[in-house]
Amino acid sequence: MTKGEGVGDAYTGTLSRIQAQLGSRSKLGMEVLMWVSHAERPLHVDELCHALGVEGSIDLDIGNIPAIETLLACSLGLITVEKSSSTVRLVHYTLQEYLSNNTNLFPNPNSIIAEVCLTYLNFPHVRSFSPTLRSVPPTAPFVQYASCYWGTHARLETTESVKTLALKLLDGYDKHISSKVLLLHDVRAEEQPFCGDGTPTGFTGFHGAAYFGCVELTVALLETNKGDAEATDFHGNTAIAWASRRGNEGVVRVLLEWSEVHSDARSSKYGSAPLLWAAENGHEGVVRILLERKEINPDKTDKRGRTPLSWASGRGHEGVVRMLLEQNDINPDRSDKWRRTPLWWASASGREGVVRMLLERKDVNPDKLDKWRRTPLSWASMSGHEGTVRMLLERNDVNPDKSDLLRRTPLSWASIGGHEGVVRMLLGRNDVNPNKLNLLCEAPLSLASMARHEVIVRMLLERNDVNPNKPDLLRRTPLSLASADGHEVIVRMLLERNDVNPDKRDLFGLTPLLLASGYGHEEVVKTLLERNDVNPNKQGFLRGTPLSLASKSGHEGIVRILLERNGISPDKRDVLGRTPLSWASEAGHEVIVKMLLERSDVNPNKPDLLRRTPLWWASQNRHAGVVRILLEHNGANPYKPDSWLLSILAFPSISTLLFCLLFLILYALGYLGLSTVDLVFIYICTIT
Repeated sequence: MTKGEGVGDAYTGTLSRIQAQLGSRSKLGMEVLMWVSHAERPLHVDELCHALGVEGSIDLDIGNIPAIETLLACSLGLITVEKSSSTVRLVHYTLQEYLSNNTNLFPNPNSIIAEVCLTYLNFPHVRSFSPTLRSVPPTAPFVQYASCYWGTHARLETTESVKTLALKLLDGYDKHISSKVLLLHDVRAEEQPFCGDGTPTGFTGFHGAAYFGCVELTVALLETNKGDAEATDFHGNTAIAWASRRGNEGVVRVLLEWSEVHSDARSSKYGSAPLLWAAENGHEGVVRILLERKEINPDKTDKRGRTPLSWASGRGHEGVVRMLLEQNDINPDRSDKWRRTPLWWASASGREGVVRMLLERKDVNPDKLDKWRRTPLSWASMSGHEGTVRMLLERNDVNPDKSDLLRRTPLSWASIGGHEGVVRMLLGRNDVNPNKLNLLCEAPLSLASMARHEVIVRMLLERNDVNPNKPDLLRRTPLSLASADGHEVIVRMLLERNDVNPDKRDLFGLTPLLLASGYGHEEVVKTLLERNDVNPNKQGFLRGTPLSLASKSGHEGIVRILLERNGISPDKRDVLGRTPLSWASEAGHEVIVKMLLERSDVNPNKPDLLRRTPLWWASQNRHAGVVRILLEHNGANPYKPDSWLLSILAFPSISTLLFCLLFLILYALGYLGLSTVDLVFIYICTIT
């Protein structure tokens, strides 16, 4: 392309060269561009090849399908294959703009594409596929696109040929794989109208035409009496229900003009009427059409007790909500089976515009409780919808401190959810108690500490009326929870309060230091030990010390920190009589055993209640490294019996005795240069 040549001129020149190609290459090149530029989604390589192999075939003919290399060559570089997705696209987005602006290049592209899709779906080979299949057979890859989009193209341009092919497909539509593919692709799993064997039983041609919004096909079906316009699919949905659900106004009007169509029928599964489907999906035009009908009840509920207003409010469809609220026979405060009102749904979803409209109504209770005794404010606070919370708090008839079934207030929900703006608004109220406990006796500060929300913890601690020592049902304070979770920043914030007790026990006798030591949170342990009012030897419910818990769990760094603390008792027994060395030996933590044995105030032979020494525990658990360390220590006694008068050298097997006898003979003859410690170590490892 020369400097003075525009992009459009370059595309014009390339298209001229495509059209000047000899034989069928010219036609094929232009068809490729038409398909790629007018398809509803990017086509896969095999889909495009199959689509261009349909013309002139009466059934799927592999020999008539062009290769992708041929298509690329015929398009002279204007299309390319996206390797990552194996889809075909135009070489640049400006080419799409160029082709869209030059409509004369492709006369009637949508009717051509629709005709190809319908021809393909009517092939005997495709018709032979069972509608129970959940995926398209690899022999016919174009079935996926053709099934999902034939109607989209047909709605845009319907010729007589398209109408004939479509009516052929729609005759027995629920037994054709294309109806199954369509519903699998575009409908949520729980709403797919499949019977037990997976077939879309009852999803007739009327349903298909209504789904796509093909007015001409719907009229043709009505005029030829092909099928029943009142027929229902497996979930009890009629054609008008599908048209309403999809927002196809033209089909809805045609069906309503047909006197035999019941415009307010509910489906068998969900009990959803056409108006409810339209309201749920925000189709204002369809809602307006249906509301003009006298026989339609605008406040009709589904099986869950939800009205069209309830669905529209939850989805945030303001235009639909406005139309429904203008109806005289609408109850804007009607509760569903969970006692949730339209305001509840709008508040929980953060639909501020809908919330504003509903709050303007005098017949709406803004503080109504649901099944779990939760208000709209409670749900808006939990979800962090600040705008909705602000509007609700402006109402005098809204209680900002109301507890639900679990005794959680809006402040509790906002605190655990980490919604700083909502917490700030609630704390700005004089009628909100920041210390209110839920069913588990958890205050907002405990919930925020447990959820690691630093900013909210800081906001709560800035309040003089917040008790930082408030325990929950298990007597755990916010400091205990933060220490167990290892959140150093929150621990420091809590310790900055003069009224915080840093050594308070929970229901199991565990202090913040015990919890941090047991869970291995070094920085928290350091922070707590900086306090003079923290006892490093304080025992828990089973009288285990922080050093015992750290030694047992193998937290070397914490053991080192604790041993460096003045006043530490490294040999203190727990309720079982076991010392930190005993626990570390049993668990096989060699580094910790070495650190403890370096202390002169640690007795390596100190027995527990069953008179079992650290060496006994190490040998029983086959920790050879710990056994060697203990044996090399001058104070360890391998002959010390337990409460059953059994030492670690007791009860060897016959084979062990024979092995040891041979070993001792070799040692006596001087064949083995081993010390007495080595002999005992080898024996212990043998018998264990």
